[in-house]
Amino acid sequence: MCPYKDDEVVKAVEEMKRTGVKMLRNKEWREEDGVMYKEEKVYVPKDEKLRAEIIRLHHNTPIGGHGGQWKIVELVTHNFWWPGVTKEVK
Repeated sequence: MCPYKDDEVVKAVEEMKRTGVKMLRNKEWREEDGVMYKEEKVYVPKDEKLRAEIIRLHHNTPIGGHGGQWKIVELVTHNFWWPGVTKEVK
């Protein structure tokens, strides 16, 4: 289980915006053009429909077909991150 909770992420983002800071914890978190990144992956906010759509888009790719849950986790987490992403893909 990931140690981060969405509430903590939201508070960090709000604090970054309030203070004008663009980066936290040695580039672990950063904001660019209104998009939050965690370790260079797009942070997906707590939005069930959005997260489900990202998973769906990676489920049946034209090139690879369905490669099982771990392949989907690999594909999703290549560019995206949110707390519990691996568990949610399962």
